[in-house]
Amino acid sequence: MGYKIHQEGEFQYIEEGKGENLVLLHGLFGALSNWQSVIDHFKDRYRVIIPLLPIYTMPVKKAGLEGLVKFFTEFVETRQLEDMILMGNSLGGHVALIYTLENPLKVKTLILTGSSGLFENSMGGSYPKRGSYEYVKERVEYTFYEPSTISEDYIQEVFETTRSIPKCLRIVSIAKSAQRHNLAKELPDIKAPTLLIWGLNDTITPPMVAHDFNRLIPNSTLRFIDHCCHAPMMEQPDKFNIVLDDFLSGQKIEA
Repeated sequence: MGYKIHQEGEFQYIEEGKGENLVLLHGLFGALSNWQSVIDHFKDRYRVIIPLLPIYTMPVKKAGLEGLVKFFTEFVETRQLEDMILMGNSLGGHVALIYTLENPLKVKTLILTGSSGLFENSMGGSYPKRGSYEYVKERVEYTFYEPSTISEDYIQEVFETTRSIPKCLRIVSIAKSAQRHNLAKELPDIKAPTLLIWGLNDTITPPMVAHDFNRLIPNSTLRFIDHCCHAPMMEQPDKFNIVLDDFLSGQKIEA
């Protein structure tokens, strides 16, 4: 993707630009490259930081939300991050929510897009099958409104991931952990201004989920993007960045 991946101890991450800390968390089958358009758009005004979550490498017995939140907490401490604008897609949103609930003074603003935490239709209804490229292709395309958005390279990358038994075990463990960890009772405790950017055609966390987040998080704003599924920052990057820019500009004015 053209950006340097830094290594510090066990942490791999991208860091570009200067300014307020804009920290981005990818989803279960996500990667650093999912945020390419956000980096390009915001790096001139923000310090954009994207840690690589250890979804495929953490010990199988610790593969779950608790382990991911612990990893991210240690990353924040190592990088000495404060006053974060914290954004997560899908599973990354779930991690961001738990972290915000546990560390409210660290998060200035929260942004969720296609987040799990209330309901998610995992991999379009079932867990990944090993060895079937067509199945993986179908399931990956299910998460996009316009399948032509995704490259064959991306589908091949997901396919190779699902061919690995250890990686599959971690994926299933983390997915089950996310489905068990419903945050409905805790969401009213979130105090940070929150933006919900949702694909109007999301098949994994449908629009009703966005409305539920909006209802349960007190200081939240909901914006839908049409012709868009589960990863708005990839499918509709220009519209996504406009919505995010407008919201963050408003937060600066209010501050």
